[in-house]
Amino acid sequence: MAETRKKPHVIFIPLPLQGHVIPAVHLAIKLASQGLTITFINTQAIHHQTSKAQPNSEPDIFAKSRESGLDIRYTIVSDGLPVGFDRSLNHDQFMAALLHVMSAHVDEVVGQIVKSDDSVRCLIADTFFVWPSKIAKKFGLVYVSFWTEPALVFSLYYHLDLLMINGHFACQDCREDTIDYIPGVKAIEPKDMASYLQETDTTSICHQIIFKMFKETKNADFLICNTVQELEVETLSALQAEVPCYAVGPIFPNGFTKSFVATSLWSESDCTQWLDKKAHGSVLYVSFGSYAHVAKRDLVEIANGLSLSKVSFVWVLRPDIVSSDDADPLPDGFEEEVADRAMIIPWCSQRAVLAHPAIGGFLTHCGWNSILESIWCQVPLLSLPLLTDQFTNRKLVVDDWKIGINLSDGKLVTKEEVSNKVKRLMSEKSEDEFRNNIKEMKKTLENALSCNGSSEKNMAQFIKDLKTKISEKMKPADRSVCTFS
Repeated sequence: MAETRKKPHVIFIPLPLQGHVIPAVHLAIKLASQGLTITFINTQAIHHQTSKAQPNSEPDIFAKSRESGLDIRYTIVSDGLPVGFDRSLNHDQFMAALLHVMSAHVDEVVGQIVKSDDSVRCLIADTFFVWPSKIAKKFGLVYVSFWTEPALVFSLYYHLDLLMINGHFACQDCREDTIDYIPGVKAIEPKDMASYLQETDTTSICHQIIFKMFKETKNADFLICNTVQELEVETLSALQAEVPCYAVGPIFPNGFTKSFVATSLWSESDCTQWLDKKAHGSVLYVSFGSYAHVAKRDLVEIANGLSLSKVSFVWVLRPDIVSSDDADPLPDGFEEEVADRAMIIPWCSQRAVLAHPAIGGFLTHCGWNSILESIWCQVPLLSLPLLTDQFTNRKLVVDDWKIGINLSDGKLVTKEEVSNKVKRLMSEKSEDEFRNNIKEMKKTLENALSCNGSSEKNMAQFIKDLKTKISEKMKPADRSVCTFS
């Protein structure tokens, strides 16, 4: 009797931060829809938080995806810390666990999956992990690195050696002049690099991760990027000369505003009825993402500036926005002062809010998911980067694409500047200034995702190249049980 032929089985491990998990979930669904079997590995802490935020959701976040015919499985693993440990408050300990401890737990789970299914062929893992290539090699798997930020940020990290040789990073007295020697990267100022590349102390746990992860990436068989070829043509072309790299973004759920998979770490408030009563383009959306903290002083100035502006706004004020230890960081009397024109909530479905016609601007930390979602919804941005890639993302938004403005230009935030910049962003004049550019960028994203678009072609090419690489790695006996149709 002939052996049952199986589809190639891919194990997918996202970094356990919401901004990384969300695109990973939707990429996993897309790959499953291309005929691959996927096992998605979440951490126990992320699983616990999403389950708590959506108590009526299925324990298996992909249950509905399987009902629609996709072969996508779900399992959880420890990141090395207790589930109740406050990762946000203890960032360095969290990063140390990801660096030193989580790999042992992942190794064990991958071993169990491989043992139970002989069609496991590939490991996809977030680029910020430092250990996937060793696990992939141990189990004879193709290793794919998944990058959730712009290719520009990847390229700067990838060429750390050039930054060090030229004295722009990891030296006592770093140069402050323009960086113009990174392949495929237009001249860039040091202040526009990721925050970790601007720091003089390079001994932190995050720097240890950065040094190791980009050595690790050089062992990857392929690199998938959540970006669009046409947005970063030169950078991607130069990268593709060094590493097999596929721009498949923007990675959104099929319906954009609706996802069948629970990924939110907090319970979401519904703003629809409130927004429905507001004029077209009259409301500012304010959110600083799922992880970064805002200094208390800056938060107070932002609040007072929003009050001064007289603009209506929806403000997502995460419970730990300043710190888990500061439950009420707003100025006294602020909520009463703005009650007639503000909705202040702990969390919401960002895509649903940005897509609402009442939203006319977005005060943002410049996370990459937020930028892609804003472009899709044609909402111009007011930029206040806080850490990591957000400084480079700000450069793309403000300087290169001209779809937004800076809030503070690296200086202290003041309520007067917040008020003035908010009014400028929301004015009719800004509509012409930014909306024409953002409209063209939306077309670029739509074209990339169309049947013959660059992202769809790149996805098809990735699947084809992955299957070829799998065939090369397989022993003849394995080929009889794995189909590549």
